[in-house]
Amino acid sequence: MLSGKDTLALLPTGGGKSICYQVPGLCYESGICLVVSPLIALMKDQVQNLRNKGINADALYSGQHYREMERILDNAQNNYLKFLYVSPERLKTDLFKIRLLQMKVNLVAIDEAHCVSQWGYDFRPAYLEIKEMKKVLDNVPFIALTATATNRVKEDIVEKLELDQVNKFQKSFKRENLSYSVLYEENKLEKLIEIFDKVKGTGLVYVRSRKKTIEIAKHLNKHGIITDIYHAGLSPSVRDKKQENWMKGKTRVIVCTNAFGMGIDKPDVRIVVHIALPDSLEAYFQEAGRAGRDGNKAYATLLFQKKDSRRLALNLRNAFPVESELKRVYNSLGNHFNLAIGSGKGHSFPFFITEHARNYNFKPIHLFNALNILQNEELIHLSDSYYEPSKIKIIQSREALYEFQVKNQQFNKLIKTMLRTLEGIMTDFVIIREKLLASQVQVNVTDLKAQLNLLHKNKLINYLPQHDQPMLTFITERLAPDNIGFNNSRLEFRKKIQTENVNAIINYAEEKHICRSQQLLAYFGEETDQKCGFCDVCLGRNEKKYEEISSNLENEIKELLSEGGMSIDLIVNSLKKYPKDRLTETIRLLIDRNVLTIDNNRIIQYI
Repeated sequence: MLSGKDTLALLPTGGGKSICYQVPGLCYESGICLVVSPLIALMKDQVQNLRNKGINADALYSGQHYREMERILDNAQNNYLKFLYVSPERLKTDLFKIRLLQMKVNLVAIDEAHCVSQWGYDFRPAYLEIKEMKKVLDNVPFIALTATATNRVKEDIVEKLELDQVNKFQKSFKRENLSYSVLYEENKLEKLIEIFDKVKGTGLVYVRSRKKTIEIAKHLNKHGIITDIYHAGLSPSVRDKKQENWMKGKTRVIVCTNAFGMGIDKPDVRIVVHIALPDSLEAYFQEAGRAGRDGNKAYATLLFQKKDSRRLALNLRNAFPVESELKRVYNSLGNHFNLAIGSGKGHSFPFFITEHARNYNFKPIHLFNALNILQNEELIHLSDSYYEPSKIKIIQSREALYEFQVKNQQFNKLIKTMLRTLEGIMTDFVIIREKLLASQVQVNVTDLKAQLNLLHKNKLINYLPQHDQPMLTFITERLAPDNIGFNNSRLEFRKKIQTENVNAIINYAEEKHICRSQQLLAYFGEETDQKCGFCDVCLGRNEKKYEEISSNLENEIKELLSEGGMSIDLIVNSLKKYPKDRLTETIRLLIDRNVLTIDNNRIIQYI
């Protein structure tokens, strides 16, 4: 990077992607490093980590107030910042484009670079705007970083970002210390307890819904395993506390949705369990890779039932609503926020999916899928909940303030207290705690907020109240129903890619003969003849288990039929303790071996 070359860096989860641009960014004596990142929580964590080390950093993302963005861009333009993290949606705003021309940029880093590729599992159309910076930032090196990319995604990253004479660096995806396994289990909860009884240390359990986090955590706690939940619906302060307890070892297991884990650096995770199939092998590989970062033996286990494949296929079908439903969702947003046709561009609003679904008679999962498409069509942007503390800045001179105080004595004590206790308030936004400020002014919090809002209305201060809510931002002005158009070819392409992703993870789960590590490495274009030696395939766990089940099943079927014929359905109902898929498979094998005979496809007799 320091030699000025564009670079594509593929490093596995926990492989140190951040230092690949942070160290070069610090080596330059002047100028700023721009970092494009898709997740607000991750940006905020990175900014805080840099600030803790005395390095000036800040972040721009959807949902921020216009005045807050102006302040951050001023600091970037005046070389006060060394690092500026920017969400991809902010790159295309006129405000950012104008300010970019006035910044001295020494390096551009693109985190989660697979988002630029439509072949990738997490495509973000806004990432396509990144290449526009190439046109105005002459000779500034770009580095694209990702932990998960197939060969065609790697090629697409280079093409879409227009990287010049790119230097490619790829660390092997092989994890020598990580055992991957797929366990075919009818009773997943029972198996989960067995796993955490056998494997000591901290762990993660990934599920597909918030409801499941509660159910499974309750089950683990009931069996003496100290467990907590984590999902995007919890408030930031609650999530931070839960994460902190887990990081410090106070909580052994976190049951979570895919909202947990990005940017989390806990080296001693011993086990990651997926209770259901994720949407792609890329997502599975990244989440499973959070185990064993310290290099010691760790386990990544997927608990699987045949019906999981059917459920994932159904989710895929529901992921692409028809155009009329998309328009209905889009119009409901405009109506909810009282936006006139042609207005609303760039405006952000607090938004709760479950509440909106209830108010407008949508099923939550259908609404969620429609919002995803509206976001990919660049009509809206929906961010997870994130915390922003209250901030104020005085925007008038001391003379103007004094003149206002003389005419409005009721504000006298508040203004004097702010000037005395809030250092830098005349030049920059300052974080405040309304409760503390209210006690200093000797008023209640409600009255203090009313005074601050009046000072804001009179243009003496900029007051930005705190929020900790998910935000929905309109990327364009609100469109009339007849003017809402969708890129159907792009939607069909995305459906095709997601179908391939779903098929890949299903094939991985159902494959019983190829080493798990070999399967994963091959998917990412890394062929090897060497088997890992300790996955479920290499150890023959499922085959041994199935042989044992088949032997027991044959004996029990023989006993059931000892007094005469019986229908297949009755046999299945009589032997419910066995997995239904395995039961019917065993019956079919016994028929093939002429051990069982069928009369009219209904009655089975034992020979």
